[in-house]
Amino acid sequence: MAKATPDQPRLSKKAYEARVADLRAELVHMQVQLKNAPFPVLVVVAGVAASGRGDVVNVLNAWLDPRGVETFAFHVPTDEERERPPMWRFWRCLPPHGRLGIYAGGWHTEALREDPRSPRDLSEFDHTLRRIARFEDQLTDDGALVIKIWLHLTKDEQRARLQELEDDERTAWRVTAEDWKSHRDYDRLARLADTMRRATQRPNAPWHVIDASDPRARNLEVAERLLARFKAHYRTHKTLPATTKPRSTTPLRATGLRRLLALPLDQQLAAKGYEEKRDKWLGKLNRVVRAASQARRSIVWVFEGWDAAGKGGAIRRLTDAIDARDSRVIPISKPTDEEKAHHYLWRFWRHVPRAGMATIYDRSWYGRVLVERLEGFARDAEWRRAFAEMNEFERELVEHGVIVIKFWLHISKDEQLRRFRNREDTEYKRHKINAEDWRNRRKWAAYETAVGDMLALTHTRFAPWHLIPANNKRYARLEIIKASCLQIETALAEKKSG
Repeated sequence: MAKATPDQPRLSKKAYEARVADLRAELVHMQVQLKNAPFPVLVVVAGVAASGRGDVVNVLNAWLDPRGVETFAFHVPTDEERERPPMWRFWRCLPPHGRLGIYAGGWHTEALREDPRSPRDLSEFDHTLRRIARFEDQLTDDGALVIKIWLHLTKDEQRARLQELEDDERTAWRVTAEDWKSHRDYDRLARLADTMRRATQRPNAPWHVIDASDPRARNLEVAERLLARFKAHYRTHKTLPATTKPRSTTPLRATGLRRLLALPLDQQLAAKGYEEKRDKWLGKLNRVVRAASQARRSIVWVFEGWDAAGKGGAIRRLTDAIDARDSRVIPISKPTDEEKAHHYLWRFWRHVPRAGMATIYDRSWYGRVLVERLEGFARDAEWRRAFAEMNEFERELVEHGVIVIKFWLHISKDEQLRRFRNREDTEYKRHKINAEDWRNRRKWAAYETAVGDMLALTHTRFAPWHLIPANNKRYARLEIIKASCLQIETALAEKKSG
């Protein structure tokens, strides 16, 4: 950072306006190039009080074409935001490919706003910074350009700026008691900000610390940094890397495949007595779901499994025990154009339930390491890093109090064939079978390997997989209800004891 000295002359208005004309043209040209680029641009503008964060955001909006940019400001979280994991409100406002988002303060200012002081608060602050760093890694790994600006003023410069604003009746309203409090706490807040920048300094998302003592020079440097970063990024990311044809898969970790193949599929449960057992367990499920709702704990169910394994039927039985006003079933199919223009987790973050509510995903983010892996929709680097990304997603849910219940419904290849033929022979079931189902079946061995890797690499203490033998539908449905009851009860008991 170029440090201004007290006697350093400020940039003249004439020199400033001469440079602005060129910068505006360059910024609009950048937006034209960005429009068809396979990545978004995120500009975070943060800094000390009175450094002109708002002014910089306004200047950028004035210089850019408003049709390709959106600005986000984050204040104290609303009730709706507090009822979801902390990063939810940032995930949901990510710009799609080809667009630019400006974040006033961004997710970093939210962390600093907590003003940690006690050892416990400082520990939570460190945890928050690690979460932010992982968030930015996920964005940049996916190709996003993240530009982080920190506007700096010395303590004396800050005091002078606040006094100048306060003495002018036209700008006095901009100075609050909180601003003066920040000034009194300047040294401590500066140390926290320095800690924050070091912890979130990422190779692909570095901090740019800019001297804000001269507003005109500050504005020019912010725009120049934006242009320089964009030009370098655009040279290497203007087109997506070439995809390769899917290759035969070999296990990344054999333990998952062994666990899958060892699952016994010969369980039987006769119709006689099934309804009585089902109703008993549905009653219990209703009670534990209501208990979770009263405790303001939300629940996320994830259903994965072979085609025709019975996911839809199991979900219908499950929802018999849940108030429809408190739950949603999200069927996951091929991503829309809008969803393709975002990080693949974006569409799942959008449906995270509020506190006390439930969301059931009929297929899920695991398509990244199953269908997308085997059909070549995701490149090798993308699906390989997805295991850690999905674990991080679920960890953030659970840390916020969400109960994550994951099921893999397993059937034999022969049983799948029997069900496929039954669907073809039954008029009201024919809509459930198509050519893609038969094509996927021919890749059974490859899918089996991918499922094994998924189970081995995403079976965690906080979000374990439940493997359900599903050759017998009645047995599978009952096991799903039982497992759901047990996991919810356990989660509620652990929270209470903790």
